[in-house]
Amino acid sequence: MKRLFIVVEGPTEQDFVREILSPYFYSHGIYDVRPILIHTSKTGKGGFVNYDHLRNTIKPLLKSEGNNIVVTTLVDFFRIPTNTPNYNQCIQAGGSVAKVAELERCIAEDINDIKFVPYIQLHEFEALLFSNNKGFEEYFTEEQSAQTGAIVEEFDNPEDINTRPQYAPSKRILGIKKEYNKPIEGNLIAITVGINIMLERCPRFASWVTNIVHRCQQ
Repeated sequence: MKRLFIVVEGPTEQDFVREILSPYFYSHGIYDVRPILIHTSKTGKGGFVNYDHLRNTIKPLLKSEGNNIVVTTLVDFFRIPTNTPNYNQCIQAGGSVAKVAELERCIAEDINDIKFVPYIQLHEFEALLFSNNKGFEEYFTEEQSAQTGAIVEEFDNPEDINTRPQYAPSKRILGIKKEYNKPIEGNLIAITVGINIMLERCPRFASWVTNIVHRCQQ
């Protein structure tokens, strides 16, 4: 069984890997799962603002751990850096799903390593929280959770929630609860929602998770 490194852009995603994804991967026999923050500087705390930071985080991992590993990413499409390989070409492709697929393809070509599987979340981490309304009902007021519930009902696939700044999942949450604390509440909500519901409601996310399980078991 291979080790799994998931390169993430922030502490929220790092905790999401530890609290949500790791137990799921453990259940499939993948016991060594490591979330790695994008290195922005010696004292940096993550953040995906420059593609070079992502590349410079991935490349040493691929070189230092031998062949018995899989390296993947968990980064957002929302505000993806414009110096991502072939960015201008990629964002001309069809809808959001096609754009993300093209960006992933170009990143894979740039990294050029069979051990690497790029994944860009459509559209951002918070979309997964709208897989059902249970987490919001647990941590938001009744009035606030009624508003999040309306968003849940609006989208058959939470990944389709619009990327335009005013309609992005995180902006919708902040519009409902201004004091929303992503690192703390985001993962508490995610735990309440549960990985199985996310996999059921979010096909692109589910496809990535299934692919990673397959790759790690080879």
